[in-house]
Amino acid sequence: MRVALLGDIHGNCFALAAVLNAAREVGVKKLLLTGDFVGYYFWPKEVIDMLDGWDIAAVRGNHEDMLIEALQNPASLQKIEAAYGSGLKTAIETLSPAQIDWLCHLPHPLSFELEGKSLLLCHGSPWDVNQYVYPDAKTDLLDRCAESGHDWVVMGHTHYPMIKRAGQTVLVNPGSVGQPRNRVSAAHWALLDTGSQDLNLMTTSYDASAVVELATQRHPELPYLSNVLLGHR
Repeated sequence: MRVALLGDIHGNCFALAAVLNAAREVGVKKLLLTGDFVGYYFWPKEVIDMLDGWDIAAVRGNHEDMLIEALQNPASLQKIEAAYGSGLKTAIETLSPAQIDWLCHLPHPLSFELEGKSLLLCHGSPWDVNQYVYPDAKTDLLDRCAESGHDWVVMGHTHYPMIKRAGQTVLVNPGSVGQPRNRVSAAHWALLDTGSQDLNLMTTSYDASAVVELATQRHPELPYLSNVLLGHR
């Protein structure tokens, strides 16, 4: 079975559309999603709608936790917006109650079997949604991520693609669909063949001009939102 690993979409429906089209073309049958569907950018409803009809397994990310926080304490939304832009506010305003409920009740982590192999799906690390596990992480951190003994541990959060082996476990971060931070201006994901066990990091080009334009228009005080999509930091 061909499986697409993707995450950190962050309301960027243009990037997600490109990835899903590429996944269809290579015969992907299932999506594994590492969280952060919302936040930063402005098309969360389109993102969730695009996933309808796919066979998916998903966990929540730290931006879903921010969504929960904002719903429980609306005063926190102003602080979140100052740091990350109005993407989360847009999610609250445009997503249906059922979509919001789905996001807020996603598990973390999620363990399951796929074609006789065990996978652990998480956002940050298996024990912490907010734990960053970068490609240059020390061996002890990588070993801790692998200590559950799963065949594959799929992570997100850093927005940096990574494949590492720790013992018998393969640790993979597909990178970010919606906001890569490795200065490569494309949507990032990974392709796993559960039969051959081939695992490849993928990039899919798309036109980010609409995202850059609206981010610049809405948040001139946060140039990062547009610069990162152009391969700048």
